[in-house]
Amino acid sequence: MNPPLILVAETQQDLRREIREYLEQSGFRALPAASAADIFSALTTTPVGAVVLDAALRGPDGLDLCRDIRERSDVPVILVGSNSSEVDRVVGLELGADDYMDKPYAIRELAARLRAVLRRGRSERALGLRRQTEAIFDGWIVDFARREVTDPCGRLVELTAAEFALLAVFLDHAQTVIARARLMELAGVRDAPSSDRSIDVLVSRLRRKLGAGGRSAPIVTVRGVGYMFSAVVDRR
Repeated sequence: MNPPLILVAETQQDLRREIREYLEQSGFRALPAASAADIFSALTTTPVGAVVLDAALRGPDGLDLCRDIRERSDVPVILVGSNSSEVDRVVGLELGADDYMDKPYAIRELAARLRAVLRRGRSERALGLRRQTEAIFDGWIVDFARREVTDPCGRLVELTAAEFALLAVFLDHAQTVIARARLMELAGVRDAPSSDRSIDVLVSRLRRKLGAGGRSAPIVTVRGVGYMFSAVVDRR
């Protein structure tokens, strides 16, 4: 099996080269990108495992690119920003990024986070792969083998890798209150400072998709504790 290919979309040429060299020494393959055209060409023609995306990328900027990537693909995206506020991090996560890092950062940490988002996508625990290959709740169907989610009207609903992993955790622990820290651990969301709302943003994204079309998403906020998936789940 080939090592995962990481698309490195970084504005600074020296840093782009440094990241590429480190990742290749760490067991990855790396493909540099300096523009939106480079990114979408790679995503169209190459099996990319994850994207490191500089928010300062010119052309459209990195945030717009993050949204565009998410509309086309569920490939994991680590968004990188400079002097970012909490608002910037939340906006990036809302647009579909799987993780967010501030510059300057240690490339060693970047490699560790790449392994985490790739592991999240492969993990049998995160994807809920047990003997059952399907889960049904409130008319929704989750096919774990195909990683497809179908709404009660029979329409496919696209989830990112992080959103699918979170849904799998909720399905595995239906009608059970899960503390935020435990939910972060089970879903593969990195441990972060209390100011980092990554798990809350991820839950919000999933809740919005499960609640589209006037439906009520079965994700209940338990104030001061965490969340609970309130639906009855039939595993097959």
